[in-house]
Amino acid sequence: MGAIITLSILALVVLYLGLFKAKALLLPVSILGFLVAIGFLLNDWTADKGPLFSGMVHFDHYAIAFSVLCVAVTLCIFIISKGYFDEGGQVAEYYSLLIFSLTGAVLVNSYHNFSMLFLGIEIMSVALYILVGIRKRDKASNEAALKYFLMGAFSTGFLLFGIALLYGATGSFNLDEIKDYVVNNPHAISPLFYGGILLLIVGLTFKVGAAPFHFWTPDVYDGAPILITSYMSTVVKVASFAGLLRLFSYSLVPLQDFWEPVFLIIAIITLFIGNISAVMQSSFKRMLAYSSISHAGYMLFAIIAVGTTSANSIFAYGLAYSLATIVAFTGLILVKKTTGSEHFEAFNGLGKRNPMLAFAITVAMLSLAGIPLTAGFIGKFMMFSSVMENYHIVLLVLAVINAAIAVYYYLKVVVAMYFRDSEESCVNVQWNYSFILLLAVGLTILIGVYPDCLIKLI
Repeated sequence: MGAIITLSILALVVLYLGLFKAKALLLPVSILGFLVAIGFLLNDWTADKGPLFSGMVHFDHYAIAFSVLCVAVTLCIFIISKGYFDEGGQVAEYYSLLIFSLTGAVLVNSYHNFSMLFLGIEIMSVALYILVGIRKRDKASNEAALKYFLMGAFSTGFLLFGIALLYGATGSFNLDEIKDYVVNNPHAISPLFYGGILLLIVGLTFKVGAAPFHFWTPDVYDGAPILITSYMSTVVKVASFAGLLRLFSYSLVPLQDFWEPVFLIIAIITLFIGNISAVMQSSFKRMLAYSSISHAGYMLFAIIAVGTTSANSIFAYGLAYSLATIVAFTGLILVKKTTGSEHFEAFNGLGKRNPMLAFAITVAMLSLAGIPLTAGFIGKFMMFSSVMENYHIVLLVLAVINAAIAVYYYLKVVVAMYFRDSEESCVNVQWNYSFILLLAVGLTILIGVYPDCLIKLI
């Protein structure tokens, strides 16, 4: 609980630092706050006190692991933000809103009551509605914010209606009592309960960007500032999946025969829509947006084949995906500063202009594609293994086909960097970018070569 309090106070402190024009302190204070929050989370690892505040939140190993991942990824994004937000003169507002959103993500990771799930999602999302459109003179940013707000409000209605139906059937928002209702009444489940599950699936799959509730993703990711897009495609996606898995792996497992086919169909549609659409993109940023949809399909495997390894599978995949995505968006920021373009052509000749940056982006693309000796391969292997154990052979075959499609569009940027010439000038990489690139690439390769540290973490 100390992490939530720390992040909440930190967001307010950063806002007041901006008010008093203490711009130089914003980044150091934010980084210090994140480290303190991580310290509180790690301290709770051996002190599981069960659900707190009348069962509202539960900081078990599951919640702590995902929360540390979210805070650490946000810390990396803050480090590469140095100088990025200065042009708009709203640095404190950017930082504060991101920290508020992160606080909501930690609540989603640790909820044990539907009221906290709703609050966490709304705190996480409302801040992003503002951040996506914070560049007021950018029409693409304004359009993205409007679409995200309208679609987000629409999905929230489904989520609330689903929660209301589950409450009507069980008389409780608490996950323990909902679990008891399902276990003790296997043949007398109310139709309201089944309807609530379907509506919850709609509301939560919107948050993770899964098809057919993915329509907002490409335009919002494309129109938002690059750093906000990187935050949405990593922290928000990981936290949303953590919340989704907690519900279905803890309270609704006895009804797996009912909801599993629904997730199976959603996963297949998500994989094909995400990968086929990504192939047709000429913009690197938009390609990453569509590939984000396909990765949501892979992460759904852990829920379809729910079991004791599901939490580890989603954590490993989320970590690998976050590391590679941070590198990809960091590379995009640096290339766009030089060329002013987000298209694949902007990467032409990068292997000669900046070999280190080109190598980092190559490792990220290979990891996203699931090539061996990268963290992405370990994540996909764990997802595929969980599906094989539950005999979803058709899903596995379709997933392998989609993985092959993904290799094609991920390698497009590699081909552009090493096999095409460019007259652009050299790409300069500041120390903060270099630090994050080296850290993320090093961890990507380390996890790919020595995966044992992740297999039994949670």
